Amino acid sequence: MTSTDKGYGCRLTLLAAASLLAPAITVAAEQIVKPFSIPAQSLAGALTRFSAVTGLQVLYEGDIAEQIKAPELKGGYTDEQALGRLLQGSGLNYRYSNGKTITLEKVADAEPKSGDTILKTMTVTGNASYADNDPYNPNYNRTNASTATKTDTPIMETPMSIQVIPKQVLKDQQAIRIKDALKNVSGVFWATDPMYEGFQMRGFVSDGASTVYRNGLRLRRAQHEVANLEQLEVVKGPAAAMYGRIEPGGLINVVTKKPLDTPYYSLEQQFGSYDLYRTTADATGPINKDRSLLYRLNLAYQNNNLFIDKMDQERVFFAPSLSWKPSDRTEVNLNLEYQYDTRTSYNGLPVQGNRPANVPVSRFYGFGSDNETSVFDKLLIGFDWSHQFNDDWKIQHRFHYYNLDYQINNSSFFNGPVNRVNNRTATRSVTTRPIDVTDTYATSIDLTGKFKVLGTQHQALAGFDYFWEKAESQGFTGNPAPAAYRPVVDIFNPVYGQVPLATANNFNRFSTLTQYWYGTYFQDQITLFDKLHIMGGGRYDWATRSSGSATTSIEAARNRETEVQNDAFSPRVGLVYQPWPWLALYGNYVESLGGANTALASSGKPLDAETAQQHEVGFKTELFDKKLLTTVAFYELTKQNVATADPTNPGFSVQTGEARSRGMEVDVSGQVTDGLNLIASYAYTDTEITKDNGGNQGHRFWNVPKNSGSFWAKYAVQEPSLRGLSFGAGTYLIGQREGNNANTWQMPGYVRVDALLGYTLDVGRSKVTTQLNVNNLLDKTIYETSAFDGFLAQPGAPRTFMGSIRVEF
Repeated sequence: MTSTDKGYGCRLTLLAAASLLAPAITVAAEQIVKPFSIPAQSLAGALTRFSAVTGLQVLYEGDIAEQIKAPELKGGYTDEQALGRLLQGSGLNYRYSNGKTITLEKVADAEPKSGDTILKTMTVTGNASYADNDPYNPNYNRTNASTATKTDTPIMETPMSIQVIPKQVLKDQQAIRIKDALKNVSGVFWATDPMYEGFQMRGFVSDGASTVYRNGLRLRRAQHEVANLEQLEVVKGPAAAMYGRIEPGGLINVVTKKPLDTPYYSLEQQFGSYDLYRTTADATGPINKDRSLLYRLNLAYQNNNLFIDKMDQERVFFAPSLSWKPSDRTEVNLNLEYQYDTRTSYNGLPVQGNRPANVPVSRFYGFGSDNETSVFDKLLIGFDWSHQFNDDWKIQHRFHYYNLDYQINNSSFFNGPVNRVNNRTATRSVTTRPIDVTDTYATSIDLTGKFKVLGTQHQALAGFDYFWEKAESQGFTGNPAPAAYRPVVDIFNPVYGQVPLATANNFNRFSTLTQYWYGTYFQDQITLFDKLHIMGGGRYDWATRSSGSATTSIEAARNRETEVQNDAFSPRVGLVYQPWPWLALYGNYVESLGGANTALASSGKPLDAETAQQHEVGFKTELFDKKLLTTVAFYELTKQNVATADPTNPGFSVQTGEARSRGMEVDVSGQVTDGLNLIASYAYTDTEITKDNGGNQGHRFWNVPKNSGSFWAKYAVQEPSLRGLSFGAGTYLIGQREGNNANTWQMPGYVRVDALLGYTLDVGRSKVTTQLNVNNLLDKTIYETSAFDGFLAQPGAPRTFMGSIRVEF
């Protein structure tokens, strides 16, 4: 794609987004009348009720509002009319600090009513309390997360390691993929090719099929756009007791934005190195007067080259959603996501000796052909509803349908290291898969309730879920590539040119997969003496998986399907003791039904599913008025039933393999002082393949460093004359990693430094933010992952710049 095409696409996107938001601007300018019913009380109490109705934050100093009486406010008013009546006779006036924040000020020469407190002449300021889903919330800390327990339990009372990355971290770091955000979490490593979002957690890797969930429901082979992301919730350790079969390292839940009852509009243009242009828009608010029907619309368009030669990509994303609240106890939500990605096919750099080849990280080792693309076409429809029977009991149901059409054309990869004799050539393979379609249905229903028994407080959960998936693919694989694809590559002087694209007549790889499972689960969280929290529960799963493959036709693959069924119970118990409100000591024991084994036993049948157990202890602290959360975890996690070579039947496998991970993880996030937010992590991860018949026993897991860490901090200047200015910096450390489980080559460690400079200006009721981020400030050579446990090194970007302008109102 030419730079002219990109500039045209960027301008077209900006015009489309501007036309979309134009009606919203008109709506924002209108004065909406809202019903108020606020009794006469202290001004502080009245302002709290005012904020609950309007969604506006009101700032003032100290306890002055406690000493001023506000009159009764009843009837329909606009925001400004209501606030004016509450402040009448108080000697205070107000001004908008931004579209969502109001600051109270002393009225010059005003005389308060007799008996009212006389205020000194000063500007009244204070600390705002933001809702977690407030678009203007600048804080990095979150005190609650639902992913670990499927209940709204404070993190301090949950006996598991949980980290939350709110959207403000992504804004400050200009993270445009979830892998860019997850670098802030201990023990999580990106481990897949550029088109997927697969991760290793506590050393254990997923194929991108089971680690990442969306709003509590499983997704497979997904790329997640961050434009409609509210926050990421990361649960460490086996999550099978709530979610069924899953890799034991943990779970990442993508929590998406929901419609708000207060109008909010945002338009952002990002631009950066390698001709990156990215436009995002966010619009939300009520549709009707009583605010029972709400909408939200998120858009994104991205067009850029990459730091790797001959590579470019383009993305279109569209995500509308609706919320209907027929009563204050019932809520119904409908949402849709459509995403279309195109990208030059790419798999990495070759391995030379025991290191990535000593070549520029920008070197492209594809064919340089115009038919060398990958296409990711995704549609998701989500639906959920909930009903609160009373203050204690609630039912919630979720459902989504997910369709993925994933096409790969002429993707090349190295199937071994550089030739050890001439030390300059490597042999590559080629894959073309123009037909690869996945359909998924997932649903869950949860009943939660609170009750007391013999002086103990209980929060109980009972639930059921179901997952169904069908995938079929057809294509061509040449290993090594045929002569027409130039299979032997001189890594120091690659030759580029047109290559053929396989047609249906050339296809030699056909595969099918159908899997489904359903499970029922229960959990009870018991509180004794307000200090001791006991959690117990488990899940029973019934899982079925059938798959087939052939070299002749998709019908032959269907006819060769073999089926395996598994059922298992996965228990989980945990304990939290809080000697003081700011300190929690915790421990847990968890068992897990893991992923399906695709290997075959000598009987010709697939092996049973993997299993895992974890022991974990640790502590959590909440300091600085609960604004800074720290979690320190010590764990040992063992996976059994791992497929390994059958020593008596070559070509088949047995289930005697075992792998173990143990270590320590530290995560810190939140606010240290006014204006200063930070997020930091450290992980010591000791991994070992403890049982294996293929020669890997005693080896470390691939792509997992023993030591890794991160530190990022942002400071918003509090000095009035410099208010609006912010700056930040971060560093990310990754130790040396093994390139494969055979431990025949290694990727060197690295330290990466990033920086931020921003300025926010209030223009009327709008907020305009300009920002510049520099990633890899010191321009270090980085290898992010070794894809596929083989002989490919995925390089990270050199020094890059990204600027942005964002308007919010």
